[in-house]
Order: sequence, then structure tokens, then C-alpha cells
Amino acid sequence: MSIRELADKVVNGYVVSASEAMELYQEPLEALCSEADRIRRHFCSDHFDICAIVNGKCGRCSENCRFCAQSAFNDTGVESYPLLSSDVIADAAEKATQHGIQRFSIVTSGRKLSEREVDEMCTTAHDIHERCGISLCVSFGLLDENAFRKLREAGVSRVHCNIETSRRYFPYICTTHSFEDKIETIKAAQRAGLEVCSGGIMGLGETPEDRIDMAITLRELGIMSIPLNMLNPIPGTSFGNNKKLTSDDMRRIIAVFRFLIPAAAIRMAGGRALLPDNGRSCFLSGANAAISGDMLTTAGITAAKDMEMLTELGYRIIKQG
Repeated sequence: MSIRELADKVVNGYVVSASEAMELYQEPLEALCSEADRIRRHFCSDHFDICAIVNGKCGRCSENCRFCAQSAFNDTGVESYPLLSSDVIADAAEKATQHGIQRFSIVTSGRKLSEREVDEMCTTAHDIHERCGISLCVSFGLLDENAFRKLREAGVSRVHCNIETSRRYFPYICTTHSFEDKIETIKAAQRAGLEVCSGGIMGLGETPEDRIDMAITLRELGIMSIPLNMLNPIPGTSFGNNKKLTSDDMRRIIAVFRFLIPAAAIRMAGGRALLPDNGRSCFLSGANAAISGDMLTTAGITAAKDMEMLTELGYRIIKQG
């Protein structure tokens, strides 16, 4: 079956298998990306979902994720600070709306927020809605269903919890919590009535099979917002000497994800600023969402530059989900 024939089948509702996705890794890149972009246009039109994040609590994390600058197990010299005040976070959310961004995510370090911290963030969510009404996403670690229900009642609509990689490869990147812990957190958020944003990091040493397995896991969980980070190797972490992926590497990964989960918002996230074109070619290869502005501990791309690029590419900024 040719790439075009497979894309035609996807457009008509066909579900791509793991073996078919592996075959896509051997196809000519330009043809693959062109067909992935055709699938994107069919399912998502010219809609583009853009969000911004704030690092609400930084460093001193008890988890040993080998890629992370904020882990206490890694010697990176990253700044550490406790939970930011409601005013500081609300200011950041309001600034995002002024740049045309419609979704804002509060991200915190650590295994999970304490009950007291969750209550503080509920107050912050109320404050943000009173000031600017932006859609709220939170990434607060391995919370349970009761905590997620509190957050939903406070106005949070989406939870972010990356599975990072495949079930097989996960123990090679973290051992202080498990892949199953991630899955249970996602299901708890869904039971609480929240949307879930979940993806992972490319360039950790995983294989194409791992990436495909990760995509299929997300598909089975019904995830429709999928951030794909490109590893930014941070000195002092275990993956600090990993080879950086290229634009072509990311284009192929994104295109395969588009074949596997055709209607999702496939979101370029951390590491995009490492690409020479700031991800432009990826937005013509199946990606249709992004995190704009600074990441957690690394610089990103300004909202103004992103808006200019996306307008040139013919996208319309529309919140998906």
C-alpha cells in the first residue's frame, strides 16, 4: 500500500496499526509529511491551538527523571522556589491573553502537590477566571480523583500528565514512579470530568517502536491533545550528552503520530526553539498546536513571533477542546 493509499484510508476512518506505522518510518520524508498534512487538514481544517505555561513551582523534585533539570537527583544548578503566589500566576495568565493565547497551564515540580497546595491553586484558578477568563490547564503531578474534582470545580478544564515514552522504555528514564502511576493519574483526571493533555519527549534514546507504542497508548486513552517535546540535553542530567534530534527527525515523528491519531491536536512543545525554523516545517508535516513563550527552565519562542509565523502558514488560532 502506498502512503497516499494509507492516508486515503485514514481519512475514511481507518485505524493505522503498529506494523503499518513502522513501515512509515521507511517512507520518503517529503511524501510522508505531505500526506500527514493532508490528514491534518481533513480532520482539523486550518485550526491551530496555542497555549502558554508558567513554572509555578521549580526545582527540588523528589523524582529521578533522568532528563529533568528540576530533579534533585540531577546537578544542574537550576533555580528553586516554592509555589508562586496567586497574583504572580494570574499576572502571567493575563499577559498570555494579551498576546491572543487562549489556554494557560500552571506547571509545578515534585511528585504531586500537597492538599494545601491544591487548595491554594483552586484559589488561583478562581482569581484567573475573574481577571481574564482564559482556559486553564494544570500539571500538578500524580494527584488523585478527589483533588482533580476540586480543581475542576475551581474552573480548571484540562490536566496535563505526560507518559513521556513507551511502557517498555519508561523504567530507563524514571524509577521513582511508574508508567502505571502515570496511566492511573490520567484515568483519575478523566473520571473527574477533566480533559487530559498527554505526550512525551523525543530523543531520550527510545526506538521508533517505542514512539509508536506511546502513540497507541495515547490513542487507547482517548487523548486528543498530544505535546511532543524534543529533548534539550541539559548538562548535569543523565541525558545531557544525548544527540539532539533534527528538524527532519521531528517531522517524521509528527507525521507518524498524525497517521496514528488523525484528529488530535499534535502540539510542538519543549525543544522547539532548538530547531532552525522554530518548528515551521513541522507545522506543515502534521503538527497543529504549540506551546508558545518560555518553557519551564529553558527559553522558548515569543508569542508575537509564533503568531506571525502561523498567520503566514494560513492557520487560525482556535482553542481545540
